[in-house]
Amino acid sequence: MTRSVYVTGIERGDGRQVVELGIMELLTRQTGRVGVYRPLLHDAPDRLFDLLKARYRIDQDASTAYGMEYREASAILAEQGTDELVSQLVDRYHRLARDYEVVLVLGTDYAETNLPDELALNARLANELGAVVVPVVGGTKHPAESVRAEARNAYRAYESLGCHVVAMVVNRVAAEDRDLIAERLAARLPVPCYVLPDDKSLSAPTVAQITRALGGEVLLGDEAGLARDALDFVFGGAMLPNFLNALTPGCLVVTPGDRSDLVIGALAAHTSGTPPIAGVLLTLNERPGQDILTLASKLAPGTPVVSVAGNSFPTAAELFSLQSRLNSATPRKLETALGLFERHVDTAELRGLLSVARSERVTPMMFEHELLERARSDRRRVVLPEGAEERVLRAADVVLRRGICDLTLLGDEQTILKKAGDLGIDISGAQIIDPATSPLRDGFSEYYAEVRAHKGMTVELAHDVVTDVNYFGTLMVQRGLADGMVSGSVHSTAATIRPAFEIIKTKPDASIVSSVFFMCLADRVLVYGDCAVNPDPDAEQLADIAVQSAATAAAFGVEPRIAMLSYSTGTSGSGADVDKVRKATETVREQRPDLAVEGPIQYDAAVEPSVAATKLPGSEVAGRATVLIFPDLNTGNNTYKAVQRSAGAVAVGPVLQGLRKPVNDLSRGALVQDIVTTVAITAIQAQGAPGPATGA
Repeated sequence: MTRSVYVTGIERGDGRQVVELGIMELLTRQTGRVGVYRPLLHDAPDRLFDLLKARYRIDQDASTAYGMEYREASAILAEQGTDELVSQLVDRYHRLARDYEVVLVLGTDYAETNLPDELALNARLANELGAVVVPVVGGTKHPAESVRAEARNAYRAYESLGCHVVAMVVNRVAAEDRDLIAERLAARLPVPCYVLPDDKSLSAPTVAQITRALGGEVLLGDEAGLARDALDFVFGGAMLPNFLNALTPGCLVVTPGDRSDLVIGALAAHTSGTPPIAGVLLTLNERPGQDILTLASKLAPGTPVVSVAGNSFPTAAELFSLQSRLNSATPRKLETALGLFERHVDTAELRGLLSVARSERVTPMMFEHELLERARSDRRRVVLPEGAEERVLRAADVVLRRGICDLTLLGDEQTILKKAGDLGIDISGAQIIDPATSPLRDGFSEYYAEVRAHKGMTVELAHDVVTDVNYFGTLMVQRGLADGMVSGSVHSTAATIRPAFEIIKTKPDASIVSSVFFMCLADRVLVYGDCAVNPDPDAEQLADIAVQSAATAAAFGVEPRIAMLSYSTGTSGSGADVDKVRKATETVREQRPDLAVEGPIQYDAAVEPSVAATKLPGSEVAGRATVLIFPDLNTGNNTYKAVQRSAGAVAVGPVLQGLRKPVNDLSRGALVQDIVTTVAITAIQAQGAPGPATGA
């Protein structure tokens, strides 16, 4: 029977979307078949459904995601009564539910619905659907005692109406009251109550949203600038020195369009980072001359300057009434919301309370979620040498918001901070180190000179070498100042991993460094090795790659069943290439008799049971292989890319293996999510890595 989770509230303005998003995150970690149902909708399209569909790759038609619109519900209620309304909504739910293992139900929003006793309607629907219920209570601008009373009353109300309330969430409370409210409610409620503090950035509108709401015209600015959150509003009217003192980080400057001095002053402040602003909003339909706009565009490229027709007072009134809502156009807010939810909710406890059995299928989304959760469970520090690269900064923003691990960015601090400010992202939680000016440089030079003395390295030469960000980052890992390193978005593979070969070196039980890709197919995860490092390994090296890949697979929850791939299966073929694979297979069996391995074997016989039954009947690996070892780089690299592009698989990697401490290489075409995932993998690898090296 399909399980359902009903998220509901008691009034509008509770910020429930954060909870709905967080619970959806939990559900998709457990199963790949999650549906979404909103009984009542104001107007299609449903922006939250569109967001969930895009983010969690839901194969659900939008027309099935809601029961009916409020105006239709009001008419049914007036003409036929509550029973008929509930009957129709429940019937539409069941039409959807038969196709999914679990359904997230989004309760009514209490916003101009004209429905009498809306709380009772939500309770009735939850009961009819057989759903467990998670009520949300908003705490914005309410004193702590009032919030605690509201939470207790909400629990009693839903419980008295027969609902199976499994947990409560109190959202948007004052940060200073959060711990006290949580402590008091824990003692007064029979179910867990999770208390989330208010995060101003979640309700702050972006500059783009403000522009649309006010009918503004963008004079300057790019997409990244328009995506910045307006955390505050500063109205310009004072003389420039006093005006500059009033600026706050992330503020939107609102000033008459004829105050060019304030426009240039605000943009100059942004460029210097004192402080970075969201943008400038010009009122009165006045615009600076073209010479001023040209200067402004050069002074702070990308920073938005927007013109509106109204004067400052009505503009201010509209601005203060605007609130942002989560949608697919605000990805940074989504990461903030999930980070907030995961920091303040015991997700393991809540997942158990929701009673969703884990699916045997492993989807790409489930695999990625598992990586992030494991990385968070034992936080490590990862160094990112390419600190000023835009994709790396955007990935760092996600990593920090989600609490995946701690970060160190390498590069010139002012350059990094300015780039982050221009992108409108927050990296304040990251450590920034400039290798050229760092106090660590001298010690690193001495250490590197000692390690490479046999190659003629001197301290003087090393003093220059260690300013290379990849060498500096590798030395941080080796000396225990970071737990792992991720680079390669703008550096070659050689530039990324050569320092690791020289400084970190291979594990005692590994003859070479190799790599794997996690290939996330629609219903399972396969491990491909080696598709990135070794061009033509011999039999001994191929055996080492297989053993390493099996260990990596097991470390990430994939039961290793190794297929040593070739162009023939079993004893059907001969030749040097097949003989190499056959010898490698024998070596694996000798070294690791505990591992399930088959080879030589063709790809189809390795993964397809029907083919395996014909070519290798009785094999414990054939048809069920999870670790596929390619005979050479040419075969492996082409195969992983073919599967990635043709089968729509998500390729996670390359993940390096065989090093004493984790260093991972990125593709130079890596997307932001690829970098985030690689950072999480590196943090997980570090959880099992040895401690810092000792010595000079």
